Amino acid sequence: MSDYPSALQKKGVRALGVAESFKKEIGGKAVLAGVVMRGDFIVDGVIFGECTVGGMDATDSTLKMYRSLEREDIMLLMLNGCIISWFNVIDLQRLHEETRLPVISITYNPSTGIKHYFIKYFPDDWKRRVEVYEKNGPRIEMTNKNGFKLYFRAIGLDPDDAARIINRYTIFGRIPEPLRVARLLAHSFLNHIEKRRLQSP
Repeated sequence: MSDYPSALQKKGVRALGVAESFKKEIGGKAVLAGVVMRGDFIVDGVIFGECTVGGMDATDSTLKMYRSLEREDIMLLMLNGCIISWFNVIDLQRLHEETRLPVISITYNPSTGIKHYFIKYFPDDWKRRVEVYEKNGPRIEMTNKNGFKLYFRAIGLDPDDAARIINRYTIFGRIPEPLRVARLLAHSFLNHIEKRRLQSP
């Protein structure tokens, strides 16, 4: 891993940012969007996927998106949170182990805990969700170069290096560009699907 920090500062480095958009229909499908972005903010790859709202398949879906790209130049995975699509928990350790890439998961709000929500909404399998969530480790608070607080988890990468990379990919506000663009794409694609569904006879 010692080569990653210096390599990730190069303009030509590629990060895959993954974000989602969904409507709260249990058992429905959320849209995942992945954006391959260089260190100079050039987008040179896009991939779409899906996961189950309220399910536990987001890790598999993210891995499928990464593998479908068939890219050997991606050096970093960046996620817009590790709990997506109504408590679909992503296993960050598994992503790191199976892709052999460092993984950064970013959220933007403080939290008083999530376990009680797992128990409340998923009485049959809350323990599995808690196990994956706790394996992801604690969040680290940082203030980015624009003065905004955010929280991240870094797997396979030193926290200080992860913070530098987050700042490297941030232009304005608090959301790094690979995640901001991916979120826009996911939201637009979901709206497109919804419009087509409503227009169908």
